[in-house]
Amino acid sequence: MKKLLLFVTLVTALVPIHSLAQDTTRPPNVVFLLIDDMGWPDVGCYGHAWHETPNIDRLAAEGMKFTDFYAASPVCSSTRASIQSGQYSARVGITDFIPGHWRPFEKMVVPPIENELPMNIQTVGDALKSAGYTTGYFGKWHLGNAKDFLPDKRGYDVVDWNLPEDFERQRGNQSPGPKQMDVLTDRTIDFIERHQEAPFFVTLSHHAVHIRLEANQKTIKKYRSKPKPASGVNNPVYAAMIEDLDTQIGRILKRIHELELDDNTVVVFASDNGGLRQIYTGAGEIVSTNAPLRDEKGTIYEGGIRVPLIVKWPDKVAAGSVCREPTTTADLLPTLAEIAGVAFSDQPIDGKSLLSLINGNAETLNRDAIYFHYPHYHHSRPAGAIRSGKWKLIEWFDTRTVELYDLDSDISESSDLADEYPHIAAKLQAQLSGWRDGVGARMPTVNPKYDPTRAHEWWNRSTNKPLDIEAMRKRYEQAAKN
Repeated sequence: MKKLLLFVTLVTALVPIHSLAQDTTRPPNVVFLLIDDMGWPDVGCYGHAWHETPNIDRLAAEGMKFTDFYAASPVCSSTRASIQSGQYSARVGITDFIPGHWRPFEKMVVPPIENELPMNIQTVGDALKSAGYTTGYFGKWHLGNAKDFLPDKRGYDVVDWNLPEDFERQRGNQSPGPKQMDVLTDRTIDFIERHQEAPFFVTLSHHAVHIRLEANQKTIKKYRSKPKPASGVNNPVYAAMIEDLDTQIGRILKRIHELELDDNTVVVFASDNGGLRQIYTGAGEIVSTNAPLRDEKGTIYEGGIRVPLIVKWPDKVAAGSVCREPTTTADLLPTLAEIAGVAFSDQPIDGKSLLSLINGNAETLNRDAIYFHYPHYHHSRPAGAIRSGKWKLIEWFDTRTVELYDLDSDISESSDLADEYPHIAAKLQAQLSGWRDGVGARMPTVNPKYDPTRAHEWWNRSTNKPLDIEAMRKRYEQAAKN
């Protein structure tokens, strides 16, 4: 494969996507494993003392583990938009999960979001398909439900609903498994087997480990009888779901090895946002903790946005290597495009290729900062953030206040240094504000209907009625008993 140093900036002239791979050398296959709501410390190689994840841990031992990798957003749709576009979610216009939360009596009116990935966006699938890859996408999409916005119209050849006719017949009456883990894995393996003779790119986007919690009864029984550490939540059903997920990942890695595709296959493992502690309404059980990171999904603290990333590429990535450079999901498109040998500049690209980090040619991307924009109510309040070197600044839109943290010495964000270093806080706040202007970030506005006695109410956007929190609580309690 001809090695190409991909250089894409916001001022790059727009030219068509085209393949730069040599005809005489086959570019590598790419298998992208995207997990839903997996927290940064949820797997063994990231420090969990109770969850058993031998296959994911082996992936890290044979590849590179990123310690400071960030979801572009603390929720799924906006992060997934950044993966597909190479852009920050604020530029795409999808800054919340689709269709988003609604608190009509809060201090601020949250901005509208796009309910589909805009059609002018070229996706990762489009990029690699243009290079001659056969592309597949299985599992969660959450970037639009209308038929023209589904993955088979956004660069992916084979998806859940256009499988080969003999697939279901061969699979028979087997169970789809908890969270459809088994059947999604079967579809991915079938895709790999059918397209192994030419370059392929497949995304397996699991519904796990998102609530509701589901796992095999045998695995749940194992964790209910397994001694627990002295600290942590250590929910046995959540732990079982993670191990069941790990088992399915192991099946894929094993099949790649059996087909003798290891040496020319890049495997990427990541999560779309931080782990969930408890559903935003307070209903249901406590699922997990992101400690030592602060807070959870739906917040701009580290627990909501710092997630696992592992990349395995034999002979290209040093086994057991660790990257501590701050990186983000917007970097994945330019990274995969460069790996495939594709010039991608049909649209502004906010991310940077990670290839120089992956192959050991650089330790830094020489990037000033990475940015976050979450102007919505969820587990927290509307906010934005900037990470620059060791510094992280959070700006709260409702109070116009900021917090400043030194992540090198305070990964738990326990000591706000904004008053101690006002010049750093002011500089970062100005930089964050300038970035928002540059990408056209949509901002919340003051709510003339603000009512502090009703500010806590969650409403359904579809029915235009309040959510029945008590009914939700009962459903989650019943699910936990089962």
